[in-house]
Amino acid sequence: MNLTVITYLVYIAVSVALTIWVARTLTRNGEIFLIEVFHGDEKIAAATNRLLVVGFYLVNLGFVSLMLRVSEPITSAQQAIEALASKLGAVTLLLGVLHLANVLALSQVRRHRVAPAQPQAAYPVPGQGRPPAPPAYGSPYAPRA
Repeated sequence: MNLTVITYLVYIAVSVALTIWVARTLTRNGEIFLIEVFHGDEKIAAATNRLLVVGFYLVNLGFVSLMLRVSEPITSAQQAIEALASKLGAVTLLLGVLHLANVLALSQVRRHRVAPAQPQAAYPVPGQGRPPAPPAYGSPYAPRA
């Protein structure tokens, strides 16, 4: 077996293992966050979590597959390590970007679901909002000096 094939096999093994580990970690810890986002609705949280994980696997494993090919044959251990480092770095960056995108999207959902509608008072309530304007100079209500 030549070094290129060995590099491919190591890359696939490490990428798939990294993808599975991150997906399991996100599933386990994300469910708690999703339950809070969906106000305790555990069925919706669990379903959303599973859908996110499936999408995560599809995108990441598709990216791993597209990144498999090396441009030149690998003839030395140094070239193998360099190819693995760049490819695994790209996979790791993708994992981070996908995680960040999920967190931002779910934070938006949470913000819209958590923010209660604030009823607007018909008249200003003392102590809330902007303080009342001081009386105009020369007004009969102005304090006397």
